[in-house]
Amino acid sequence: MSLLSAQDLAVARAGIAVLEGVQFALTAGQALVLRGPNGIGKTTLLRTVAGLQPPLQGNITAPPDTVAYAAHADGVKATLTVAENLAFWAQVFGTSGAEAAIDRMALRELADRRAANLSAGQKRRLGLARLLVTGRPVWVMDEPTVSLDAASVQLFGDVVRDHLAAGGAALIATHIDLGLDAAVLDLSPFKARPAAQGGIRSAFDEAFT
Repeated sequence: MSLLSAQDLAVARAGIAVLEGVQFALTAGQALVLRGPNGIGKTTLLRTVAGLQPPLQGNITAPPDTVAYAAHADGVKATLTVAENLAFWAQVFGTSGAEAAIDRMALRELADRRAANLSAGQKRRLGLARLLVTGRPVWVMDEPTVSLDAASVQLFGDVVRDHLAAGGAALIATHIDLGLDAAVLDLSPFKARPAAQGGIRSAFDEAFT
C-alpha cells in the first residue's frame, strides 16, 4: 500500500508553472531522492506535497496525518532551550518522543541551551530532530544536510535508515549521499513548457521565499 503518491502533478512558483506531469509513489521502507538543477522546482514540489500550496493539476494521495515536512528553515524557537523546543513539538503532534529525539540526534549536552545560542549545525540537528517527534511515517525533506558537518550527515543518514526500517518513507531533495538505498527521480524531464507553447497557466500567486 502506498504511503504517498503523486499522479500527473503540476506545481507553480509565483504563479508560473515550473513542473508538470510528475508521478511517483512511496511505500513503507522506501526513499526517493529528487535531483535536478537549481531552480527546477524541487522546493516547490516538496511544499506542494507537504500541503503548503495547492497543485496546479493532478493529485497527491496520502492517508491523513502522514507527512512531516523539514524545510530550509530550521523552524526552532530561539528563546526556548533544545529540550523545550522538542517538548513543544511533541505536544503539538501529541507524541512523547522528545527525550528520545534529543539522544538520537546527539543533542543531550545541549538540551538546556537556548536555541539562539546554538551554532548553525546544532540548530539544523535540532530542526531535524523535530521529524522524530511527529510520529508521522513520511518525511519530506528539503536539503536536510545544509550546515551539517560530515559526522552529523552520517548521523542523520543513520536516523533516516532506521526510520525506513521501521516502515517509514522519505522524499528528499539533496545532492549529498546519505548512504541510503534510495531511488532517484530526475525532475529535468518534468520541466513545464511555457504557457505560449501549451504549458499550464496558473491563477495562484504564492508568497514564495
